[in-house]
Amino acid sequence: MRPISFHSTLDAKSITFTALFAALCYLGTVCIAVPLPASGYFNIGDVFVLASGFFLGPWLGAAAAGVGSALADISLGFALYAPATFLIKAIDAFIAYLVWSFMKKCIKNERLDFVNRILGAIAGECIMVLGYFLFDGALAGSLLAAVPNLLGNAMQGGCCAVCAIVLTVTLTHVKGIKTLFPRLLK
Repeated sequence: MRPISFHSTLDAKSITFTALFAALCYLGTVCIAVPLPASGYFNIGDVFVLASGFFLGPWLGAAAAGVGSALADISLGFALYAPATFLIKAIDAFIAYLVWSFMKKCIKNERLDFVNRILGAIAGECIMVLGYFLFDGALAGSLLAAVPNLLGNAMQGGCCAVCAIVLTVTLTHVKGIKTLFPRLLK
């Protein structure tokens, strides 16, 4: 008798790379954590949030980004933010991949793939900025109270987007990377 099969199965490589990217999201977040004026902190974790989406695809990338970033919030004393962070970073990676994948179908020239990644990263980081703005506003009871962190989150998003694009585009030219991450070929 055959075991019950689900629509998709995770192999050891997928689980390993998802855990690796979750660890990178965690480390990128906790290694450089500069407090923002109202709440939260500036960090470089979004470099790996975006890379998770680009390298692992929408679902595994979202899982890695959400778990790694939420664990970082907990370990840095921002446990109140952990559920929101999980959701915001997961959607960030998910949207970045979907926009990149869609644009790849529109702009088929492989040499212009960086344009597709730029658009994906911008979309993902806009989700991050908006998500934290809404969450901070909900916590404070007023969106006006969340305004002080908009600039910090936008700067973090911009810096991380640039770094993620450079990292991703560079790594895709390394021999063997595309065989490890088949999502890069789609």
